[in-house]
Amino acid sequence: MKNILFLGDSLTEGYGLRNKAQESFPALIQQKINAARLDYKVINAGLSGDTSAGCLHRVDYWLNSPVGVFILELGINDIMRGIPPATTSKNLQEIINKVRAKYPAAKMALMGMEVSAFTPAPFAIKFREIFRKLADDNAMAFVPFFLEGVAGKAHLNLPDRLHPSAEGYRVIADNVWPVIRKLLTDT
Repeated sequence: MKNILFLGDSLTEGYGLRNKAQESFPALIQQKINAARLDYKVINAGLSGDTSAGCLHRVDYWLNSPVGVFILELGINDIMRGIPPATTSKNLQEIINKVRAKYPAAKMALMGMEVSAFTPAPFAIKFREIFRKLADDNAMAFVPFFLEGVAGKAHLNLPDRLHPSAEGYRVIADNVWPVIRKLLTDT
């Protein structure tokens, strides 16, 4: 059985859910893996509030177990803290480099993030562009907007309107599953 490491922030962790082990994004992907009878085990390494810098400092711990597939979802907390997109990009690249150095055969996917319409346009554009560039530069599978179909929809989010509800995570998992399934089934 190969491990799929999901490294990210509260959106990976499943912040605010009643049952993260069943309702978080990685848990829902595990259910899809099981239904497809694929031989993979999901590891949820999401940490609420994490930034790209924080994750860079903790990624080595998660690389102690073999990694066959690596899914990276980070960045929104960097934006909320005003971290420049260039710094976020540098940190994400260093995380990718660490995974590649230890597991060169690991397949990888990057979950892109976008910011709200209230963010100044030049900053929002620079932030959005880092994800596509990282995915292209590292030959990673890419989901342009992780929260597609969920962001801004009250019925798919917790009362804080920042984090998906269990129903919202089902939408995300359905959207992202084709990208992940391709990684798992392509040889």
